[in-house]
Amino acid sequence: MSEHRQTSFVDRIYEAAVVPELWQGVLVDFARLAGAQDSVLIAARGQSFNRWIVSSAEFHELVEAHSVRFPTNERTRRLLASEHAGFVRDVDVFTEEEIAREPVFQDFLIPRGYGVGVATTIAAPTGETIILHAEGRRERGPISTDVVSRLDLLRPHFARAALLATRLEMQRVKLTAEALQLVGLPAGVLGTGGKILAANPLLNALMPSVVQDRRTRVALTDASADSLLLHALASLDMSPPDIRVCSIPVRKRDPHPPFIVHLVPVVGAAHDVFASASAILVVTPVVPKDVPTANVVQGLFDLTPAEAKLAVLIAAGCQPRDAAVRLGVTEETARTTLKRVLAKTGMGRQAELVGLLQGASLPSEEQGR
Repeated sequence: MSEHRQTSFVDRIYEAAVVPELWQGVLVDFARLAGAQDSVLIAARGQSFNRWIVSSAEFHELVEAHSVRFPTNERTRRLLASEHAGFVRDVDVFTEEEIAREPVFQDFLIPRGYGVGVATTIAAPTGETIILHAEGRRERGPISTDVVSRLDLLRPHFARAALLATRLEMQRVKLTAEALQLVGLPAGVLGTGGKILAANPLLNALMPSVVQDRRTRVALTDASADSLLLHALASLDMSPPDIRVCSIPVRKRDPHPPFIVHLVPVVGAAHDVFASASAILVVTPVVPKDVPTANVVQGLFDLTPAEAKLAVLIAAGCQPRDAAVRLGVTEETARTTLKRVLAKTGMGRQAELVGLLQGASLPSEEQGR
């Protein structure tokens, strides 16, 4: 690579740190420089791949299949264990005999035409490890030491770009929490596994009596609600993640009113490899008054219109049989709908649902002050 082209490439690395959409083009050229077919930028926690950007759509499918089939593997383990401040090739950490026995090579990469890799690791301030990896064709043989030397010259630029991208992302995280403060909502931004990355003062005021900032994840003091939260957080780490908004009721606990905790996944364009945020946690206080309208109930609990109408009738004292008559459905349909409402609101019994819904209305502007 000429000096001019290398300077241009380095400039593009830093541009990508600010504009994540540019990373794919950078990775295409990085693979070319490495004499490889494709490349990937991975955010890993331990050996687990959390997020990645790839040089091509075809390679994305391979990386995704790899993360599912080999969530832990000897290749990644040896790369991380090397702790080398430069690029490492497969032949630097494996003998040919070991490669011939290793499943990730023999059962996965080589049959797909790959099997020659070079990679480096970069520690991120979030506690994750950024892996920059190029994957080449097996028939072309190992990547030369001259190529590794040229890649090592680029590594400091990738490391600084990773630091810049992470800091910019953390600033965006803080601004998100502060924006929700302006509309009067306790809120926080969660990272992988449910750890609080940023919380606004309103959410801090609910700690630790309602919300707890534990070492590994956010938690709720209400045991039933926390069980639902734990399940919702686990669904965010699935591959692919469950991207539905989740609403969790938290029972009244003096001096606090009941709350509805909304877990809103961060997905799509908002979520690049350096975007450590996985979800936004919003806590909506509810105050006792008359039975709320169907619109309020539907909005609080993500119910369908039919479920919301039934829930309002149940909260008003109707039994499922009477509610069925008023809604023009069979009693069996009403009871089936009621089961779905109980599941979505996290209540175990009809009486608990009535008690919650009779307090489920948003504070007025005057009450929220």
